Amino acid sequence: MQTGPLLGSGRTADVFAIDDAWVLRRYRDGGDASAEVAVMSYVFSQGYPAPRVGPTVDGDLIMERLSGPTMVEALQQGMITPEEAGAVLAGLLRRLHALPPWVSAAPTDRVLHLDLHPENVMLTPEGPVVIDWANAKEGPPALDWGISALILAEVAVGPRAEAPMARTILGSLLSEVDHAIDLERALAIRVANPTLSQAEKQRLDEALALVWAMS
Repeated sequence: MQTGPLLGSGRTADVFAIDDAWVLRRYRDGGDASAEVAVMSYVFSQGYPAPRVGPTVDGDLIMERLSGPTMVEALQQGMITPEEAGAVLAGLLRRLHALPPWVSAAPTDRVLHLDLHPENVMLTPEGPVVIDWANAKEGPPALDWGISALILAEVAVGPRAEAPMARTILGSLLSEVDHAIDLERALAIRVANPTLSQAEKQRLDEALALVWAMS
């Protein structure tokens, strides 16, 4: 499919403009986005703030073009505080886990995003919208909380300038937790993540210790 200019790139995919209303998200390894379309369509149908999607075209994801900054950009521009960011992330997790699963019959399973952090939230005029559902699965909500906490902690213990901000966001997120979070499985998932560099993986134990210390 013919596309317009590149709008953004993540670790595994690129987003291209189609027109003023739609964008195309394409995996660089040629992967099929059908599973991602299915979960996004489901949560959108349940009223959750995810982009509206169209049918896949040659395995690529067609979705609504959103306006507004990512949460990271809003933090950098002072549009939102780290404390507010943590509270927004917590609210998005709770709202997602309030939905019934779309496939699983297990009574405790819910839809899990498994990559919910400030780079995957856009602050649109209508409110925050969650993007990048490539890792989404169904399972216990405690795992989703563990993944989000661990990702924030990885930034907090790393060399990036955003490290202090990430620590504050993490503290705000954890202050909203009123149940156990699954850090053991979250760590296993992050260790197995092929997009993490060796240096990032070497910081995982330190990141885990930070989450435990702040919990």
